[in-house]
Amino acid sequence: MKVRGSVGEVGGQLVEDPPNSTAGRRDVAIPEAIVPELRAHLDEWSQDGADGRVFVGPKGSTPRRGNFQATWSKAVANAEVPGLHFHDLRHTGNTLAAEGASLRELMARMGHSSARAALIYQHATKDRARAIGAAISARIEAVRAEEERHDRDTATRSVRSKAPAPRRRKRP
Repeated sequence: MKVRGSVGEVGGQLVEDPPNSTAGRRDVAIPEAIVPELRAHLDEWSQDGADGRVFVGPKGSTPRRGNFQATWSKAVANAEVPGLHFHDLRHTGNTLAAEGASLRELMARMGHSSARAALIYQHATKDRARAIGAAISARIEAVRAEEERHDRDTATRSVRSKAPAPRRRKRP
């Protein structure tokens, strides 16, 4: 997905603006798992063309805060997730992306030019803590295994060098 600008409502008027920083102009990889749902949404609910808006109202216009809120509230009630705000979707997606992503990768995905903004999405979780512990453990085990192989190889060479040379039989 290409992010090239934003639309906001200011004083009752829709205002199109470029991103706040050069980092905001970006390409964002969409998880393959949601591509079928995204395609269905684009076919039914978005404007045609590469520059078409992803979210439009029933008559094809850009949703306004007033009419979008009613639609959003109904969707939240149907999904049985009370209290969910539209921006929570961005937060959830970026929190999921943060698991395993570097800070720089997360900043690029979100369009942030500062680490401070991206760090908001890097929550410490029990699952991630376990994954970090497991990664450290795997590294320690790999080093130990390499040391054991080295010790075995060294011991084998040492035994061979101390063993008497095989005797040759004399030919009659």
